[in-house]
Amino acid sequence: PTCEQMLQRAEFAKELKQPIIMHDYLTAGFTANTTLARWCRDNGILLHIHRAMHAVIDRQKNHGIHFRVLAKALRLSGGDHIHTGTVVGKLEGERGITMGFVDLLRENYVEQDKSRGIYFTQNWASLPGVMAVASGGIHIWHMPALLEIFGDDSVLQFGGGTLGHP
Repeated sequence: PTCEQMLQRAEFAKELKQPIIMHDYLTAGFTANTTLARWCRDNGILLHIHRAMHAVIDRQKNHGIHFRVLAKALRLSGGDHIHTGTVVGKLEGERGITMGFVDLLRENYVEQDKSRGIYFTQNWASLPGVMAVASGGIHIWHMPALLEIFGDDSVLQFGGGTLGHP
């Protein structure tokens, strides 16, 4: 769809009194994402960001863009939540690195810590943060680990891992 169709769909969601819209910022592009993020803020609707296709970009060892860079680009572009992986479950990743980019999304000030993939101190000042969403193959038995890892400043999204395999 075009950006115009994207905004028409957003208007339709607003007419239906939906509190949140899900959008894929990688497939739509940063300009489309910024357009929708501003529209959502102006209209009191949350923008949940999906990251389909990210693995093609960020999981390549010899080329690509690390997700920490994509996460920072999203924070600049706009969004309220984003899928960040889980450390446990299907979309697991290295804990230190995952929490490094989670902190880049939600904290105003992040100290350099190379063990977490933070190569220089970063001051986000008053730029709004993005809520981390842990999703991907998680179920109720992951709850203690997820709360210990992400804390209460996160969203835990239980889908197929719970509904498909209760």
